[in-house]
Amino acid sequence: MRLQPNDHVIVVGAGLAGWRFVEFLRRDGYEGAITLIGDELHAPYDRPPLSKQVLAGRWVADKATLATPEKIAESLATVLLGERAVALDVKATSVELASGRRVEGTHVVIATGARARPLSYESSGELMTLRTFDDAVRVHELLERLAPESVVAIIGGGFIGAEAATSIKARGHVPIVFEVAERPLISVLGDEVSSWLLLASKAAEIDVRTNQLIRDVVVVEDGVTLLFADGEAVAASAVLAAIGSTFETDWLASSGLTIDGGVVVDRHFEAAPRVAAIGDIARFPLPGVEGDELVRIEHWQIAVEQAMELARFWTSDEATTTRMIPYFWSDQMGRKIQLLGHPHPSDVVTLVAGSPEELKWVAIYSRRGLVTGVVALSNPRGLTKSRVLLDKVTTLDDALALAPWSDRETA
Repeated sequence: MRLQPNDHVIVVGAGLAGWRFVEFLRRDGYEGAITLIGDELHAPYDRPPLSKQVLAGRWVADKATLATPEKIAESLATVLLGERAVALDVKATSVELASGRRVEGTHVVIATGARARPLSYESSGELMTLRTFDDAVRVHELLERLAPESVVAIIGGGFIGAEAATSIKARGHVPIVFEVAERPLISVLGDEVSSWLLLASKAAEIDVRTNQLIRDVVVVEDGVTLLFADGEAVAASAVLAAIGSTFETDWLASSGLTIDGGVVVDRHFEAAPRVAAIGDIARFPLPGVEGDELVRIEHWQIAVEQAMELARFWTSDEATTTRMIPYFWSDQMGRKIQLLGHPHPSDVVTLVAGSPEELKWVAIYSRRGLVTGVVALSNPRGLTKSRVLLDKVTTLDDALALAPWSDRETA
């Protein structure tokens, strides 16, 4: 049912998805009440710059703010910061806060996102992570205090770990990445592509050590010592944990919503009548080569598109007919890696342009002869040209015949 001027939309989560949803609601003509609830004290901000520009020292953290006081005033939304949601009453569309306050509305959007997965050791306690505004400020201030060329250990070689290593090196320090798997990102990009990316870290002269099992991190007078299962010890001035993310759904335990690897929603992003979930927390049906697949995707672009589509649906009752194509990018090791689609790490990889050795390439993922994704390193134009392969189900043979990446303009 279309939103009416006397409705009240409660948005739980003041991150990218929640804030963009507020903006899209207003853009699409909704004039009713909106309450935006966030558990951090900071106004909505953009996360990607935290591990890039902020950590590299090129931006102050405040520059990542999305919701300036002027934009908040323009939105006419009531913004409650430093308030944590502890329960959701789906039938009454109301949210209970840790402060004891109860916010009652007509519609609720869950956009609580994810948080950094904590990593603790007996000798050092919980290690620093890089996910929030406060995390970025804390890590930045630590790096400022370190002497030039200090060793900074990064536990985890995924996207955040690699981006952090790149930014730390740019500040004149010596990052060492410790990855427990055979290769960083092998569980995301697969065996072949993950091996190609190791060439980029070598070219950037960033030390990435794989198959690393850390037994303890011991705080010493001048930093920390990492102790490994094989008996090795590595000294560092600081350590950062970048082992992925997790999400909090305990506050939804009594809601009656389906919680299974996220909040399960339908193609309109609704988890129940007048209750929706978007962003990192949402597990939604994504059209694929084998039919719809329930997925939860932590991509900036997905959060924005879901916010836009839900706002359109609630303000017009019109669902989008556009095929959602996940897109992700990461600036790391002096290169830009970009991914279109939602391939599985076990999908077949076909290199179609460039070579791993020249650190500039485009590759196609396929499953049962059908294209599932496109990945590129330092070739944004080639990737953009190849998006047409995902606008509809395309066979690998047709993709190779069309070869959109081969246009001389993309070379």
